[in-house]
Amino acid sequence: MTVFSTLVIFIIFSLLVALLAALIVIVPWLRSSRDAPDPVDNRLIDLNVDVYKSRLRELAADKAIGTIDDAQYIAQKTELERQLLDAEQIATPMQLPSLKGQLALIVCVPVLAICAYVLFSDRSDVFDLWRAQDRVGDVSEELLSGKIDVLPEWAFEDGAGLFSTIQTNVHRNADDSYRWMVLSEIFLSFEEPESALEALSRAYRLSPDDKNIAAEYAQLSFLANGGSLDIETRRVLEDILKSDPDNESAQMLMARGEAKAGNYEQAQGWIAKMRQRMEKNPSDDRHALTGLDELTADIVRQQAQANEGIDISVTVNAKLLPLITANDVLFVAIRAAEGGPPYAAKRIPISSLKQGNISLSLSNLDAMMADRTLQPARASGEQLVVTARISHSGNAISVSGDLSSNPVVLKSDQQQVNIEINQQVP
Repeated sequence: MTVFSTLVIFIIFSLLVALLAALIVIVPWLRSSRDAPDPVDNRLIDLNVDVYKSRLRELAADKAIGTIDDAQYIAQKTELERQLLDAEQIATPMQLPSLKGQLALIVCVPVLAICAYVLFSDRSDVFDLWRAQDRVGDVSEELLSGKIDVLPEWAFEDGAGLFSTIQTNVHRNADDSYRWMVLSEIFLSFEEPESALEALSRAYRLSPDDKNIAAEYAQLSFLANGGSLDIETRRVLEDILKSDPDNESAQMLMARGEAKAGNYEQAQGWIAKMRQRMEKNPSDDRHALTGLDELTADIVRQQAQANEGIDISVTVNAKLLPLITANDVLFVAIRAAEGGPPYAAKRIPISSLKQGNISLSLSNLDAMMADRTLQPARASGEQLVVTARISHSGNAISVSGDLSSNPVVLKSDQQQVNIEINQQVP
């Protein structure tokens, strides 16, 4: 049965059900008053009488044992009789709608139905997905379940349909970590690193003990953060190294991450561990040892440049601390006093701020452009200033509501600067 024939059957049955519902609900409501049934006793008078008799027996029993006297008995009996006489035996019949109400219903229902059809009738995307699932659903399942590694060429004839089918399959099996990992690889092939990272993070949350998934997640997070180790990536790498202390990829990421963070001694320590293991089998790791030598030289060069940098201590005024949120970002930069792009800048997650304080260093390693670095600017005698700002949006451009500092002039021989964030951008 084709998709078209299935659609036609679905529409026919939907119309029949709608028509039946209309007949059941609307037709009785539109009856004229002369067709209204005779009023009926819907007040349950018989039940009221039974309750009256039961309550009267209770009063007689109370009088017999002396709980109430004759006056109380007569008063309560009279009240019961009054309540029984006041009970309406005939219910007021339902007020039928006026002719205007009936005409309004007759006109509004078709109009609303037409409007709904116009708004929701275009389901071409759904039909395209159904056709794609009929065509490539089986091979997508085989790919996501690991039965095949490469899709056949004919499956790529409808690339958008194939991708939609794969995504639908993964979400229908959302508890399968392997499918999320394959989806992440597909996103990377489409050069969508953010989507790939999100898919891989789900795979890791489902199977945190899977070393392959954990290693891929840590590596992709490391690259997505510009070669830096955030708290999550560091934790993942530490978990890998706990179960596998000699994991080379985890050690390499730790070395590069520590170097990026300016922890050069820790970076050299990880390199020493890798070198010690590789030297035991030099024939197998000759190229790896060469790579370690290059990484060591690069870290030494970074350390030398960092030593020429400016140490900056940032403090946030205590009155502004309540205005900081978890998603804020701290920007610290050194730029020309006359303005222009910064010579060096860092973008730091606000979680790195401890009790309103943080210490960092800016050097040539933090240059925004390769031909616009800090040391040549200082050597030329250009007047430089240090600025710090906490951004709520995460953008480098200052906007209203951000927290900022006053610019601090950097002297030609100055190597350390204290700066305070003490105002809110109006």
